[in-house]
Amino acid sequence: MLIGIWDEFLSIAREEAGSRVVETWFKAVSLTKWDAIDKIVYLQAPNQFVKDWIKNNYVSLMQLHLGRLLNVDMPKVVFVDAQASQEASVACSQIKTVTTFLPATQIAHTKTTAIVKVPSSKNQSHINNNYLFSNYIVGPSNSLAYAAAQAVAENPGKLYNPLFIYGGSGLGKTHLLHAIGNEIKTCSKNARVLYQTADRFVNEFISAIRFDKIHKFQEKYKDIDVLLIDDVQFISNKEQTQEAFFHIFNALYDAHKQIIFSSDTFPQDMEGIAERLRSRLCSGLVTDIHMPSVETKIAILKKKAELSHAMISDDIAHFIASRAITNIRELEGALVRVIAFASLTKQPVTLELARKVLLRTSYQEFTAKRIVDFATITKHIGKQYGYTLSDLQSKNRNKELAFVRQIAMFLMKKLTDKSLRDIGIYLGGRDHSTVMHAIDKIEKQCADDLSLASRLKHIEDEIVGQ
Repeated sequence: MLIGIWDEFLSIAREEAGSRVVETWFKAVSLTKWDAIDKIVYLQAPNQFVKDWIKNNYVSLMQLHLGRLLNVDMPKVVFVDAQASQEASVACSQIKTVTTFLPATQIAHTKTTAIVKVPSSKNQSHINNNYLFSNYIVGPSNSLAYAAAQAVAENPGKLYNPLFIYGGSGLGKTHLLHAIGNEIKTCSKNARVLYQTADRFVNEFISAIRFDKIHKFQEKYKDIDVLLIDDVQFISNKEQTQEAFFHIFNALYDAHKQIIFSSDTFPQDMEGIAERLRSRLCSGLVTDIHMPSVETKIAILKKKAELSHAMISDDIAHFIASRAITNIRELEGALVRVIAFASLTKQPVTLELARKVLLRTSYQEFTAKRIVDFATITKHIGKQYGYTLSDLQSKNRNKELAFVRQIAMFLMKKLTDKSLRDIGIYLGGRDHSTVMHAIDKIEKQCADDLSLASRLKHIEDEIVGQ
């Protein structure tokens, strides 16, 4: 019974507070006992940090909704210790380091059984061995970023620290980060190099909180010689993660360890980032990558074909490069489709075949994926439901507004090629799991409610056919 009540509460909390709050805090807690006589809800948290955070921020929300589920008015919420008081004291002292990271030299002398050295290995570095400087095509759009990356790889921790590379999705930022890691590992076998996406960093931090492994988390990062963080913009609006990352940055920087970031946004334009962290992100060299010229695209296609053991003519490369493709990832995807079609149908790769493969996309698909943008979708949703973009981006969780916001997420995913993360950021900095939940919910409701399905189809037709 208690498990069912807690699961129901998590569902309600996800709607009101968002998936990120549930995944980070409430899922770390369990409902252990309900005292119906004294109206007391007993909860168990993994450590003092989680307990204090929930007490300070979410007790009223818990009282309201647990009270409704238990059919009482505002029950008292009490946290019980998970372990004996001595063990709890140790856990508490360890967890406090999440907001007060010690300097690297001091941490080295801290003794606790919770600290586990993370050995250096290829698997733990997350470096992709296929991304090298030698197979990175350089042109006017990325020459500065490439030169800076090479300089950092040759002298890690001495030049351009930190290095911040920004530019649109699919333009080669990730390739450069891996190339730096591969070059450093080749030149220095014992270097401890870690490539980490911001999403993975956030999830690792959440896991460390939930399972009381903050010390292990801290020890892992202070032992690194080179830290590469991809898509750092995804720590936006995550206050506790930023706090942890701020202290990790300081410890590594003070120890002259190399730090490299990538982002789709210039540091000063990143929203939801604490000012002191923002100043550190752009305290070294900040360089950008633009969309490459047609000539650079052709060179990229020829190199990609060569690596795939295929040959394409200049005419074919020019045809693919001249199409309205927004990034290098799509450019390479177009080439892969042409080569795959030729291989499967046992035909030579010709210009005629390339035209057949890449131009057969229907006008409607082309319009939906390439021309429709978020602003167009929100305009039509506003026309149908009366809510503005500011309403959709707000933190207001009014039931009707929340439902319209979910419709916006559903249509944005269906009618554009943007990621769940992009959609969440556009709609007020919500995380990708919130967007996924919204899409699933609308899909299920459309299956059961033909009226809703018809209305959304009407909106979709208006957007695509405008």
